[in-house]
Order: sequence, then C-alpha cells, then structure tokens
Amino acid sequence: MNMIERQLQNAVNKLVTLCDNNGHTISAEKSLCVHFCRKRNIHLDPNIQIRNASIPVRNEIRFLGVILDRKLTFLPHILHLRKKCDGSLNILKVLSRTSWGAEPPYSVFTSQKWLLRH
Repeated sequence: MNMIERQLQNAVNKLVTLCDNNGHTISAEKSLCVHFCRKRNIHLDPNIQIRNASIPVRNEIRFLGVILDRKLTFLPHILHLRKKCDGSLNILKVLSRTSWGAEPPYSVFTSQKWLLRH
C-alpha cells in the first residue's frame, strides 16, 4: 500500500505543478479521496496531500451525477434514484386521481411543468 500511496502522491504533485504553471489552482478543501477496492479485508486509507493539506477520505463520492461507493456496488446511487423517483411518483399519483385532486386540464399542465423543472 505504501508504494501505491507514494505513486498517487507523486501524481498529485505533478498535477498541482502542471496546474500552477498554467494558471489553475487545485483546492484541498474541495477535493475528496475514495479508496476503491472490492476485497473484504480492511485496507488503510491513503494519506494524500495537496500543498501539505490532507485530502479527506470518504466512503462514497458523487462524480458527474453518479454516486460511487468504495466497493463500486452503485447501491447508494440506486437508493438515491429510487428516493427521488418515489417523490415524483407520489405527486403524479395525487394529481391523477379522479375522485379528488386537481381538475384534469390543470393536473396535466402542473405535472408537465413540475416534471420539466425536476
């Protein structure tokens, strides 16, 4: 693990140097680290630093809208999508009721407007 951690630190140092030379900055406060591993035994978390500020290690991270966990099971992402879809589905159920709820033309307009916002 020490060799991998050294290689990661060297890559981060090269990236910081490259960004500094081109006028960009990398913030350690906005950076996160996840140790992806599917093995069952426990690995120590790497200690990666940007300008002597340690990057915090998390169990899951959001990258381009996808929640990645350390075992790459995508379970947190699926649970998040399910929770988000359940809320939308409940609103559509209420709006589509015939015995109570909004009037038919209003419910279609409202549901389209709401779905386009979310």
